[in-house]
Amino acid sequence: MLRRDFLKNTAATAAFANAAYIPIPIANLPPIAKRRLGKTGIDLSIIALGGVAVMDESQEAANNLVAEAFDRGINYFDVAPSYGNAQDRLGPALEPYRKRSFLACKTQDRTKDGSRKELQGSLKALRTDHLDLYQLHALTKMAELDQVFAPNGAMETFEAARREGKIRFIGFSAHSVETALAALDRFQFDTILFPINFVSFTQADFGPQVIEKAQQKGMGILALKSMAKTVWTTSEKEHHPHPKCWYHPAGFPDEAALGLRWTLSHPITAAVPPGDEAYFRLAMDVAQSYKPLTPTEEKTLLAGAVNTESIFHLHNS
Repeated sequence: MLRRDFLKNTAATAAFANAAYIPIPIANLPPIAKRRLGKTGIDLSIIALGGVAVMDESQEAANNLVAEAFDRGINYFDVAPSYGNAQDRLGPALEPYRKRSFLACKTQDRTKDGSRKELQGSLKALRTDHLDLYQLHALTKMAELDQVFAPNGAMETFEAARREGKIRFIGFSAHSVETALAALDRFQFDTILFPINFVSFTQADFGPQVIEKAQQKGMGILALKSMAKTVWTTSEKEHHPHPKCWYHPAGFPDEAALGLRWTLSHPITAAVPPGDEAYFRLAMDVAQSYKPLTPTEEKTLLAGAVNTESIFHLHNS
């Protein structure tokens, strides 16, 4: 299958800005490895194809990217209604592989009726009769968590949908340590999708507590933002080369590759790479040749995190 040329990240940090990247031919790489997802009995590829990668692409491009991802060993696909037209693109593209894939979706609606409507819409757009994983999307404030578990809250939809066979497993994603920890106490979730990022861990103490508690519960731990670096400056927000990244990604390719390997070195099942095509393709190459970081590599990576502003902070709810 033909592969597009990679883009360079012109906004990379000085240590990585001029690094050239030549993709390794697919035929020379083994299939992407898999890891067990908590207590589910399911083995997932160590990276996912996130729906943002096919958002605003032509159907042909989406079909080709999904086919390539599946050929390279990816069986984990993650999407949400809030990702523009990603569901509409992913549904047809994934249809030939649906029975051999693990499809995760999300809802940001916190009510019973609203989340039920979103679930039905997702099933239709994704051309499937069930989701392998349905997640409460981006829990940030404690008030949202309270609403989910209140009478006529979204959790009533989740539990009913599982009884009906419309979803298999229940999880959540969160952008707050406080809310994530509270959610873990509130319900026996199967999975958590959480930012596990070298800058946030080391500069903001954001994440270690969540991993530890999720491990204690035997949950499947899925990672976000492994290839993220920091926030965009005010001027960069208007004009930057990565429209599918709301954050400033790590330098391409070396820093981003080390960041992903750093995340995969933690006790997680899989990471969801950025939707930016260059970074997603880099992530596939890293996953197919994955090795844990050496002490020297980790020292190099973390040196670039010192005094860098994290995209997440404690007590932000």
